Amino acid sequence: MTIRATSALPTARPTALAGLGLLAALGLTACSSSAGDDGPKAGGDAGRGPSAERRVANVEITAAKGCVPDKATFTAGGITFKIKNKDATAVSEVELLSGARIVGEKENLPPGFTGEFAVTVPAGKYTLYCPGASTERRPITVTGSAATGSTDVAALLKTATQGYGEYVETQVASLLTAGQRLATALRGQDLAAAQQAYVDARPFYEKIEPVAESFVVGQDSIDADLDAREGDVPAAKWRGFHRIEKALFQKKSLTGLAIYGDQLVNDVKRLQKLTAGLAFQPTELANGAQELLDEVAASKITGEEERYSRIDMLDIDDNVEGADQAFAQLQPALQKIDPALTKTIADRFGALDRVIDEYRTTSNPSGFKLYGELTAADKRKVAAAVKAVQEPLSKVASKVANA
Repeated sequence: MTIRATSALPTARPTALAGLGLLAALGLTACSSSAGDDGPKAGGDAGRGPSAERRVANVEITAAKGCVPDKATFTAGGITFKIKNKDATAVSEVELLSGARIVGEKENLPPGFTGEFAVTVPAGKYTLYCPGASTERRPITVTGSAATGSTDVAALLKTATQGYGEYVETQVASLLTAGQRLATALRGQDLAAAQQAYVDARPFYEKIEPVAESFVVGQDSIDADLDAREGDVPAAKWRGFHRIEKALFQKKSLTGLAIYGDQLVNDVKRLQKLTAGLAFQPTELANGAQELLDEVAASKITGEEERYSRIDMLDIDDNVEGADQAFAQLQPALQKIDPALTKTIADRFGALDRVIDEYRTTSNPSGFKLYGELTAADKRKVAAAVKAVQEPLSKVASKVANA
């Protein structure tokens, strides 16, 4: 698809919008949102102001009970979620969901850590989600008058594009943090720690890769600098994630990698400048979600991406999650346009998520089976579940274009 970058930054080139994203690594921490008056707004300043009433939910995560808020009903407006992970080793993040959309999130919460995030939300049903907890989901109810303002399709589509723009900026910010951690690890001597830092950084890029692909400044492609595989560019220009991956997982050596870690951080900073304030059209979200699934079907399921680490299932999960997030941004408007199609897509995304979940494991750093552990039947099963979403999802762009 073509991503039209409506900013004062360098022009975009045609590309697939390959990686939108969430869940295991969103990093929506203390950042303001401009999602519009009709939708939830995430941010550390949510609801602040001389007349704003702040409400607090204390959330304790334990191995025995899972993710437990001290209250589950609030009035509309600003809410701060203060979180403590007491002893749940399988949990590292907490999210507030509105349907499938992530309203706010705090990550990097291993046992003994605390953190918080703030949101402003209208009346509705929400879910507090703690992936990996013994009880992962808890209902949250927000009562009172819904936010005033237009609820027509045009307004909802505008909210969707604003929300997606914020999502991209959040992912890039988290990518920068993870990239800096990887660069630090590459200057050390602990190979296992560096391999884990590589795994931890990949999801953020996979969710927003197509946006990176859209920028070419002169002859320079930031996507090539960050994510080229061996043979994609001249050997003398090869750097980025997969240059690091080969050394860590095939050569099993940290020798000479510090320079590539530093380059990666600088390239992510360039990406951050390019994506700041970037605006999108509703059709771009729809086509981008479709292209993400195309990416899975065409290359990720064949094992072409992570040739040395073999964490392809993690990439697949992130691509699907990104597609689901793009769809979720459009879902309120699409529900008004075509409720039946909306339900079909949502149901099939749920089925696809369940298939991917079958390949989760605690025995690998990525949280999934390695590519070499998948059978031919496994690959066909994932591909079929992806195809089942692709067909109805392909109709969304025309629906929103004509709304």
